Amino acid sequence: MSEVLEARGVSKVLGSGAGEVHALKDINLALRGGELTMLMGPSGSGKTTLLSILGCMLKPTAGSVVIGGESTDGADAEKLAKLRRDHIGFIFQQYHLFPTLRAVENVQIALDVRGEQGKGARARAYDALSRVGLAHKIDSFPREMSGGEQQRVAIARALVSNPSAILADEPTAALDTANGQAIMRTLAQIATDMGRCVLVVTHDTRLISFANRIVFIEDGRLVREERGEGSGPKLLPAAGSGH
Repeated sequence: MSEVLEARGVSKVLGSGAGEVHALKDINLALRGGELTMLMGPSGSGKTTLLSILGCMLKPTAGSVVIGGESTDGADAEKLAKLRRDHIGFIFQQYHLFPTLRAVENVQIALDVRGEQGKGARARAYDALSRVGLAHKIDSFPREMSGGEQQRVAIARALVSNPSAILADEPTAALDTANGQAIMRTLAQIATDMGRCVLVVTHDTRLISFANRIVFIEDGRLVREERGEGSGPKLLPAAGSGH
């Protein structure tokens, strides 16, 4: 599969003066369609900062992101918003569902903000819920669903606009083991069956078996990666050497 999302020499400095923190240091990372990549590292290692930059929510201090063949070089807030809308689906630890909306409406709202409404939008929302195994819950409110089911609604909402990349930040952290593994199976199927690029940020080593690829980050640098098929770890290129 071809590269869908790529960080090229990405660095990020947060704060200034005595409080300046180099959160990311010359990150080179290419993510491909059809793969579930897991980004792992200790707290404060830069995982979420990198996810935010790849998702065009945060601009890098140096370097650029290329998504769908478009670079973020020189992009203003409007262009970044368009890149997010056209290419990225987000999943978070918290489900961010509207309690007064049914499941299908919570999914359909992602189309509403794109100006897509009516029967066609509802049908797409239903299809997205069916993909994550929730066709029988389309009219349920969040309070009537388990945590795992609510997270699958959030996944359906991320999928409904047909993004090329799904970015998930600790999507299983609020779930028990069984529900967490069910969510990871769903994300793995999205990668393999739909050919999507899926990036999961997590610190839970129990989830490694679901990944095609595991990338490790420490102190703002990518330090190594492993193939999920068990081909063994390898060192990543040194900073500035490309990828």
